[in-house]
Amino acid sequence: MANVVVVGSQWGDEGKGKIVDWLSEQADVIVRFQGGHNAGHTLVIDGVSYKLSLLPSGVARSGKLSVIGNGVVVDPHAFVSEVERITAQGVTVGPENLRIAENATLILSLHRELDALREESSTGTRIGTTKRGIGPAYEDKVGRRAIRVMDLKNLSTLPAKIERLLAHHNPLRRGLGQPEILAEAIFEELSSVADKMLPYIDSVWRLLDGQRREGKRILFEGAQGALLDIDHGTYPFVTSSNTVAGQAATGCGLGPNSIDYVLGITKAYTTRVGEGPFPTEQKNEVGEFLGTRGREFGTVTGRQRRCGWFDAVLVRQTVCTSGISGIALTKLDVLDGLDEIKICVAYELDGERIDYLPASQGAQERVKPIYESLPGWKESTEGARSWADLPAQAVKYVRLVEELIGAPVALLSTSPERDDTILVQNPFQD
Repeated sequence: MANVVVVGSQWGDEGKGKIVDWLSEQADVIVRFQGGHNAGHTLVIDGVSYKLSLLPSGVARSGKLSVIGNGVVVDPHAFVSEVERITAQGVTVGPENLRIAENATLILSLHRELDALREESSTGTRIGTTKRGIGPAYEDKVGRRAIRVMDLKNLSTLPAKIERLLAHHNPLRRGLGQPEILAEAIFEELSSVADKMLPYIDSVWRLLDGQRREGKRILFEGAQGALLDIDHGTYPFVTSSNTVAGQAATGCGLGPNSIDYVLGITKAYTTRVGEGPFPTEQKNEVGEFLGTRGREFGTVTGRQRRCGWFDAVLVRQTVCTSGISGIALTKLDVLDGLDEIKICVAYELDGERIDYLPASQGAQERVKPIYESLPGWKESTEGARSWADLPAQAVKYVRLVEELIGAPVALLSTSPERDDTILVQNPFQD
């Protein structure tokens, strides 16, 4: 019996929703361990589409326990709204199948406002955030002034904690030319939603420890991608949490010995949303082809994604930083019909060949991709469910990806449909 961590191996949007849904059918417990409602998963179950942002993917499947871990920042109003929306689609959501860590940090309206003010400012670095308050909430967590989920249990303790929070935010708002926030407004914002949140609150580390000891299969679900990790990503154009697999343990309170297999979801080409370096980006007809064929628009924001060739340098690096056991290669069918396909195998930096992405922002902007070219294939791979269904050139492409990144393909996805998957190795039976 294995416990599996699922992470994106690129900049997010790798197609985690379908793979997580496929794995969640085998899991007993599904845990979100970082990020917030800036993530986006679209699940299709029995022809019904479910769009999830904060809730774990397992919530749409009966008989599964879904858990929001302490590493997640939770917008309470967004949580209630998403629960109501999914419930309206006929999904049963209640404390019997969904729990929230009592020590998770809350996102407030002041976090959303600050996020938007910074992103829309004409000065400073524009990161390309979703303006949902994720970053400012994590800042308050690290600054030890955050209001946490457990604080909703005893509203009488809130005023002092709100004052502590506003002692930081009101001077900041004055500096940005914004009016101060009244403590009463924050109290009302929290008290109005407390009763709807309380039934779901739990000591998640204890809950999960009990599930693990009972031999239950746990699926740890990450958001975004490893290249957006606050430490290991393309800083400062990153998210505000750790997105690598090691965060699965920290973000829910289980030790690293609870992780048996790390599955890296990997797109057969590369995309990125927002600002930041992108060595293999194609601002040409190739990029347009990939974006159109791959329907590259964000689930949460609707923003168009930047597109480019597969970057084996980056994925090889995330195989290392996340300890990836195997990858799920997605959207292979998007490459159908290309005469030539390129893979980035190394970089050139100031005249020198290197095999990694440097940590320096300036160096990341200067690296130039070194490509290896392969003939494309004209046959369709869409819907393939065995290696025999794939064109020979498509198989060669997949094998070269494996060789270059140093990790095997465990699953190969050939369309958005969950059954259009070639299974090489089941992570839960590693």
